[in-house]
Amino acid sequence: MKRAFGMLTFVFFFLSFGVRLSKNQDYDEIPAAPPRAVENCDGIFLSYDFLSRTKEFPHVKNATAQSWAFNSTAMVLNTGKFELKAWKIFIGFQHEEILVNAGGAVLTDGDDFPAAVGNGSYFSGSPQADLKTSIDTAGDLTQIQVKIQLSGTQFGVKPPGIPMPKTIRLVNDGYKCPAPTRRKTSMYVCCARNPKFKVKVLKTKFLPRQNGDLTISYDVLQAYGNNYIAQVTMENKNTLGRLDHWNLTWEWMRGEFISTMKGAYTHKIDYTDCIYGLPGEIYTNMDFSKVMNCERKPVISDLPHEKANDTIVGRIPYCCRNGSLLPTILDPSKSKSVFQVQVYKIPPDVNRTALYPPEKWKIVGTLNPDYKCGPPIRVDATEFPDASGLSAITTAIATWQIVCNITRPAKRTSRCCVSFSAYYSNSVIPCNTCACGCGDNKRCNADAPSMLLPPEALLLPFENRTQKALAWAKINHYDIPKPLPCGDNCGVSINWHVNTDYMSGWTARITLFNWEKMNFENWFTAIQMKKAYRGYEKVYSFNGTLIPELNHTIIFQGLPGLNFLMGETNGSDPIKDPRVPGKQQSVISFTKTQTPGITIAKGDGFPSRVFFNGEECSIPTKFPMMSNGNQYHVNMVDVIFVIIMTLLLLENLN
Repeated sequence: MKRAFGMLTFVFFFLSFGVRLSKNQDYDEIPAAPPRAVENCDGIFLSYDFLSRTKEFPHVKNATAQSWAFNSTAMVLNTGKFELKAWKIFIGFQHEEILVNAGGAVLTDGDDFPAAVGNGSYFSGSPQADLKTSIDTAGDLTQIQVKIQLSGTQFGVKPPGIPMPKTIRLVNDGYKCPAPTRRKTSMYVCCARNPKFKVKVLKTKFLPRQNGDLTISYDVLQAYGNNYIAQVTMENKNTLGRLDHWNLTWEWMRGEFISTMKGAYTHKIDYTDCIYGLPGEIYTNMDFSKVMNCERKPVISDLPHEKANDTIVGRIPYCCRNGSLLPTILDPSKSKSVFQVQVYKIPPDVNRTALYPPEKWKIVGTLNPDYKCGPPIRVDATEFPDASGLSAITTAIATWQIVCNITRPAKRTSRCCVSFSAYYSNSVIPCNTCACGCGDNKRCNADAPSMLLPPEALLLPFENRTQKALAWAKINHYDIPKPLPCGDNCGVSINWHVNTDYMSGWTARITLFNWEKMNFENWFTAIQMKKAYRGYEKVYSFNGTLIPELNHTIIFQGLPGLNFLMGETNGSDPIKDPRVPGKQQSVISFTKTQTPGITIAKGDGFPSRVFFNGEECSIPTKFPMMSNGNQYHVNMVDVIFVIIMTLLLLENLN
């Protein structure tokens, strides 16, 4: 009898535990039991299991070119005594994998699927970013474990070989991961806390805010059963970073849609996805014609200046800047952009505490640096001054932070370029060939160096320079490549001209050319001078600011009322006259008192790096030569002859 009662008690406990798991799990499948090796792990246990693969079309004889659809799982399990905040792992894929799905996680860099991950990739938790401890949850696997369902395509491993990754490891600070233990179709590793790592005692419930080139705060201000209002705040933290006409996009992961917005708008105002999708089945009485956007990946832009005081879509502090985010060093009041969005949710998230931010954030601008954004991380709620004007503080219901950093892909070309010229040389060194990319280069040589030009050719579009370049080459006996070099294809070009060089100082002239049709408002350019920086005196037609902490950088911007770099316009006669670029220029003076020993003609008078609106420009690899073809060579025979003739003349005079 006792034995039967004990068995019933066990069954009842098992069923109740199973019910608890199914209620708390976001997915239908209950997590499988972890492998036995986990029993000896005091830290974070990671595993990777290869499940299956299928031969894909087309079928080819070359084994290295054959594609296979694969399925695998990765697991992150907290077996330690400390909660793991914002977990992040690295899986070292190595077989030209193309990932098409990662259930339970997102790519940390925000890339969309399908994503090429053949060199390995980082994953972050979504929607479960934090892993609690077994102690605090009574061993609830749904709170201490995440399983990632991976599927994609891989190449080059013919059965019976198994396409396993090189490694798997935890990336969070404070943990050390040894080499993983390998089996035929699996690998696992126990990452232990580093005893030498100084753990920061968190005084708050969530992680502290991180620094980055651009930070985005997603603050839930009001929450209701089936919808909430969030405020998105973007802040430019990079000294030289900048965004013009920004476009922000994210991905809804749980069927949400945007009802209304203030301070910004979506490029596509369309509600068909709601009517024919799940929202249309749930919100049967909603007038979707008033809904702003139902796309899973909306594209959001800032409103123009004239909408700032609009009672319906405006009146949000820091909104309506026409998409401009300036560096704080230029104007702190214009380094922030804010808008609000009303978001509707669908079951099962129809209670006011079911709050999930969108994932896969991306932001781009016009002729600006590239940004890579990380996943949303839950941080302490943002505090705001009370709207009533009292000396009180109100807090957001929930806050997530997204950190974006400027990145420069290895294969990416510039978006602006620089040319060099000098008073002592009759030729201009133009922008590099294909400095900003080469489109159709069948009729030109993408590998040939750019041809030297006469100074007046800089005022012409590239397609109108050919005759002048050929004539100049013939006059000066320069080599003419066949086929001719391709153009620079840049929207903005900058000419740096050494104007004078005398005993106590020297001057340069900088000219900006805008070959785009759009205007650049509040433009700025920055130059880095390795040796001549300390000799900077004055810029005459721009504002100039020295930035010592940025590798000897000088920032130039337009004077008040002259801060527009106008776009390209047609010539006087559009049929026969070439297009005319927008142009601004100024002379810059330097002294040699603070920089003894510099040689202007040997390169000290030219910048080592040039930026326009935060984008680093392509720069020539050589400097102008003396007009006789060699700026360093002096004919000693001629010098001796002149000295002898002078001495003879003086002797005859005596």
